[in-house]
Amino acid sequence: MQITNNNILSERYVTPEMNDLFSPRGKVLRMRELWIAVMKGQRELGLDIPSEQIERFEKAKTDINLERIREIELQRRHDIKANIEAFVEAAGAGEYLHQGMTARDLTENVEQMQMRDAGRIIFGKYVAVLKNLLDKAEEYKHIVLTARTHHQPAQPILLGRRFSMWVQELLFHLDGFETFLEKYPLRGIKGPVGTQSDMLRLLRSEEKVDALEQKVMQHLGFSRVLLATGQVYPRSLDYAFLNRLAEIASPLQSFALTMRLMAGYDLVTEGFQEGQVGSTAMPHKMNTRNAERICGFANMLKMYADGASRIAGDQWEEGDVSCSLPRRILIVDPFYASDGLTETALTVLQEMGHYPVIISREVDRYIGFIASTQFLMEAVKAGLGREEAHEIIKRVTISEALRMRQGFEPAVTQRLAENERFRDVGILQQQLDAILADQQQFLGNAARQIQQVALQAAPLLARYQDQARYRPGKIL
Repeated sequence: MQITNNNILSERYVTPEMNDLFSPRGKVLRMRELWIAVMKGQRELGLDIPSEQIERFEKAKTDINLERIREIELQRRHDIKANIEAFVEAAGAGEYLHQGMTARDLTENVEQMQMRDAGRIIFGKYVAVLKNLLDKAEEYKHIVLTARTHHQPAQPILLGRRFSMWVQELLFHLDGFETFLEKYPLRGIKGPVGTQSDMLRLLRSEEKVDALEQKVMQHLGFSRVLLATGQVYPRSLDYAFLNRLAEIASPLQSFALTMRLMAGYDLVTEGFQEGQVGSTAMPHKMNTRNAERICGFANMLKMYADGASRIAGDQWEEGDVSCSLPRRILIVDPFYASDGLTETALTVLQEMGHYPVIISREVDRYIGFIASTQFLMEAVKAGLGREEAHEIIKRVTISEALRMRQGFEPAVTQRLAENERFRDVGILQQQLDAILADQQQFLGNAARQIQQVALQAAPLLARYQDQARYRPGKIL
């Protein structure tokens, strides 16, 4: 007996909806939807296909016997022929399927239907992610946090402002993805080399051939159809699609990376459920395993996009199937990875928490260094030259940072007030301490930016209210 292995992404990370879409049954169902769309259009355009025959096919559309299809394929040694015969048999109808069509008319359009439908699922989940990020921005809008640049303490921000940063980036890519899905074109019924010669012979009219394309396009829910393509649609469309999936994952990778860093300082947690184990060797560990998984998925999506770049433009003349093998992975697994990524991100956003005491303690620890730009402005106002003041503050803050790393408490304001040049211009320690006491002055437009980003996201969330309410299933 031959041993085969299932797709690990499908087994561990993918929701039933996505698995069903790319399942053998899901593919056959879309084949039948396409055949029915073509038959309906052909009948309306004068081809002799009795309406009751189409009704039989419609009633039998979901009567899918994969074992029977496999049995016929073993005889015919042709998968499309097997599917045709199995559908005719299930419907108890005449042989009205596939007239004027070639196998690529079926497979190319079906693959596009699957990708478009999968893209819509993923888009909806990213809308839910956007809503959850906004909720966190609102929840954390009063929490002052030490920002970091180059992973070094910088000026304070609001924890909610950090979430707004990811909202802003995700919103940009959602707008682009929405437009892409709306304009994504169907290959259409083009025949062996794209000239529609068989369908033209069947319908005997260029106008009818064009009309059939429009009817099929509309029946399948597309807004555009390619006018001149070869046996296969341009693989640059696959590249563009997978690029979208890689791009839109980027803000979530940034979110996950920062979650991992913040958790390492005990500022936040991604959540640790009852009974969860972080390490078989070290019982105390509460790893950010879900954030790490998000980063893994995001990197995989970049790999898939790179793979799609290799087959874009690589078809000979009117087409070949040299891309067939990589596309077995590239038109399925990126959607599996995107599904797993969004489900994991939503789980983190719903289960995460923060530790206000640790966050506040970190701000207090670094506040004397964080305020160095305010000390500089105070010195300039008092009459010191900017560069002279900068040099004094640099010497003091670096010296205190090194002392702090040796276990001493930093005393930046005291050391500055003791500096001869600061004393000369009348700067007292009380003035400097007063600057430290007012943390809100360091925040700039952080609170306002949270509000602005929420307003910018509101129209998209209003358009997709159902998607925004989506909640993830349980993840492994």
